[in-house]
Amino acid sequence: MTASALLAGLVRPSRPARLALLLVGLFLYGLSLRMMLDANVGVAPWEVLHVGLTRHLPLTVGVVSILTGVLIVAFTALRLRERVGLGTLLNVVLIGVFLDLLAPLVPNPVSVGWRWVQFLLGVGLLGFATGAYVAAGLGAGPRDGLTLALGRLTGWPVPRIRSGIELAVLLLGWALGGPLGWGTLVFALAVGPAMGWGLGLFGVGKKG
Repeated sequence: MTASALLAGLVRPSRPARLALLLVGLFLYGLSLRMMLDANVGVAPWEVLHVGLTRHLPLTVGVVSILTGVLIVAFTALRLRERVGLGTLLNVVLIGVFLDLLAPLVPNPVSVGWRWVQFLLGVGLLGFATGAYVAAGLGAGPRDGLTLALGRLTGWPVPRIRSGIELAVLLLGWALGGPLGWGTLVFALAVGPAMGWGLGLFGVGKKG
């Protein structure tokens, strides 16, 4: 049995097993964000915003991530009528918690080469983590839910909506002093393939 077939088998277990898969996925997602953040070569657009906000608020990146998620979920649930699942709520809280808890444990590489190694490993890990938490099937993340709700209401293509949101968040974060760098561009180019790989490992989106 191949590794992808084994992981795909985790998509249809009991609810407790799905919950465990969700928790593992969220932990790895938080770890991936912390790895990219501490690599200091640039971060994902939402982290540009979160770090930018910490420049002006006495809050950690994790707490800002949680508060941002709460606002997004409240907006999508109350105004856009998007369903909120258990996975959505855990996504909001746990990724931010893991971001802060892992801060003392993830290295801050000195050399540029090792910074890029850590950053790229973080991108790959994010793809794997996405496959895990999506495969659990317990609710979309807050940003995914916002994108889907806007797509349903406007009829616009989801990729176009997501790109517009990411660009707006990136510009706002940069204006607030967030860490825009070459890694941000690399993330934009690599995250799609990484997520596709992670989803494929768990058999998400495959027919049959």
